[in-house]
Amino acid sequence: MISLPQSAVTVIDILKKAGFEAYAVGGSVRDLLLGMETKGWDFTTNATPEEILALFPDSFYDNLFGTVGIKIRKQGDTTAPNGNEELEDIYEITTYRSEEGYEDHRHPDKISWGKTLTEDLARRDFTINAIAFDGKSLIDPYGGQKDLNEKRIRTVGIASERFAEDALRMLRAVRFAARLGFTIEDETAKAISSHASSLTQISAERIRDEFFKILTATHAADAILVLKNLGLLLYILPELESSFATPQKSPKRHHIYDVGTHSVMAMKFCPSTDPVVRLATLIHDLGKPKTFRQDKTGLITFYNHEVAGAHIAKDIGRRLRLSKKQSDLLYTLVRWHQFSVDERQTDSALRRFIRRVGKENLPHILALRIGDRLGGGATETSWRLELYKKRLEEVQLQPFAVSDLHVNGHDVMKLYDTKPGPIIGKVLDALFAEVEAGTLQNDRDALLKRMEELKNLAAH
Repeated sequence: MISLPQSAVTVIDILKKAGFEAYAVGGSVRDLLLGMETKGWDFTTNATPEEILALFPDSFYDNLFGTVGIKIRKQGDTTAPNGNEELEDIYEITTYRSEEGYEDHRHPDKISWGKTLTEDLARRDFTINAIAFDGKSLIDPYGGQKDLNEKRIRTVGIASERFAEDALRMLRAVRFAARLGFTIEDETAKAISSHASSLTQISAERIRDEFFKILTATHAADAILVLKNLGLLLYILPELESSFATPQKSPKRHHIYDVGTHSVMAMKFCPSTDPVVRLATLIHDLGKPKTFRQDKTGLITFYNHEVAGAHIAKDIGRRLRLSKKQSDLLYTLVRWHQFSVDERQTDSALRRFIRRVGKENLPHILALRIGDRLGGGATETSWRLELYKKRLEEVQLQPFAVSDLHVNGHDVMKLYDTKPGPIIGKVLDALFAEVEAGTLQNDRDALLKRMEELKNLAAH
């Protein structure tokens, strides 16, 4: 037996006591039926936005779609007083409505207030999102509960019409399947394949947001293959689509998959939950098709594929409208993913690697490496990788720049009795070079002593 949280019950009770119909609806009811946690609650009612505003103090209405936002206390049973510090969430109440015309394949051209719940549910995307609940009765005119039980994604009404109205629903279908572990019903899948090209009419930002949700879903790897099979991947990551035709299996090589399949498997095993890191793992080898070479013995090589891949990563970052920080991270992870974990590397080599990647990005590139290994059929780690991680930690205890020294320019000026000038930088650079080489400790007394020696040397 399912039940609504007290906060949701309170919202419905307020509307009903005022003489209106009111139901929880959409993803919140879906997740409730699945026994999954849900954060926000959406409601639908025959009350108009003006009537809703009158019932809920401190609510707000600033859109064209009949949706009023109400603020909820942390205690969860009434609307909140002034002051955001008391808020738990924003719940949305939408007036029953019907929609007509979708010229831009995203937004309705005309919205009319509806009179019945069934009319309102008819405009929703998938049956599993078209179930309403008032705390006592479940209203399910389109068989959403049956589809939940059979783990199936199916549109409300005719699938081709739903996708012609809003092309982004095609990605949402894949996203729900990836999150819930469901399959997409045959007619719905056929309609997606037929309308795949209309994804080009959706903004890059909206595609990115849905795609990122897919990348971080429980069944993300399966979802990428579904995107490919339905023809959607071609309009999101065409470079990945073409990489499935590039083989890797050859003599003296450990690879067992083509580039595309390996990329998907690598992302599957990437332990990071950051969507940019998962995207980087998915595209880390996209430079391989351009650098593919095969000699007479059948040996396949991809020399400098990480350089070619980094340029592709830049293009993808621009196409998906990533922020500068996200784009830089994507580029960095792809560019330097081919790092060596040879135990014979010097501390200086490790420091160069850390500078290239950035200290803050070390966990990200190590997560990519784990995905890369597992996605290629290797074990999660090796003694070399574990030793490498340990050495990275140890090296980070050493100074990485002049600013990390335990002396500064003021010490130089005092000891040398001089004013600011080129000599300051020269002395500090000389000290840092010796510390980095391991011939001088980053200890203040030792540095001051060496600074005195450098002064005497300079005097001669």
